[in-house]
Amino acid sequence: MLAVISPAKSLDFESTIPELQATENYFPEETSRLVGAISNLSKTKLKQIMPVSDNLIELNRGRYAQFFDQPERAAIFAYNGDVYTGLEAQSLQPEALDFAQNHLRILSGLYGLLRPLDPIRPHRLEMGTRWAPRYKKLTDFWKDKIATQLVGDMAATGQRVIVNLASNEYWASVKPYASKLNARIIEVDFRKDSPDGPKFISFEAKRARGMMARYICENHLTDPAALLGFDSDGYAFDPSTSTNDSLRFIRS
Repeated sequence: MLAVISPAKSLDFESTIPELQATENYFPEETSRLVGAISNLSKTKLKQIMPVSDNLIELNRGRYAQFFDQPERAAIFAYNGDVYTGLEAQSLQPEALDFAQNHLRILSGLYGLLRPLDPIRPHRLEMGTRWAPRYKKLTDFWKDKIATQLVGDMAATGQRVIVNLASNEYWASVKPYASKLNARIIEVDFRKDSPDGPKFISFEAKRARGMMARYICENHLTDPAALLGFDSDGYAFDPSTSTNDSLRFIRS
């Protein structure tokens, strides 16, 4: 069983992290190709494909211009958004990190697919970007490479099961090739109870995805049925609005 999460826009390359042996990225050639193409873009073009402030444009132009001189950090410790607030990777015990390395994957616009200890450098490139070298959008650049790698990683776990904790934007790099996965894909939905019924609250759902990933790794879950026991931060499984492959958890 593999759990799949999204990356984060915010990064942390400053805090103290455990000293662990880094692994090698799956797609170094593709990453180098993307870096080379982005570093040759004008500021105007970069702003077209990356609609952020001028300060962030300059920051990322500098990052890509000197990309391979930038520091590296294991992906699970480098990303710092809501998902990773829920995951709390720095407090995971070594056994949980070992399990994560084999059972947790991070989708990435620049790196394609990452294991937790695969190194990344500071960057910003969202999977929904409507640009790529020789392609109209980034998901076209990656084609079926990410899905193919997931097939191999699932084989290593002995199960063809994916727990999809990624956003729609990032899952779009895999979804068109779902048949190639030949796997059971379990979707997970997190809601907050309200007088008007369960509501989807984006930042809470993102944090819950990280908490679910942590729950899987801490408890070394390999049986999908064990997901139903997730109860972090007041969440509880709601059987009335769930199916076998679409699980909903509601927080009071």
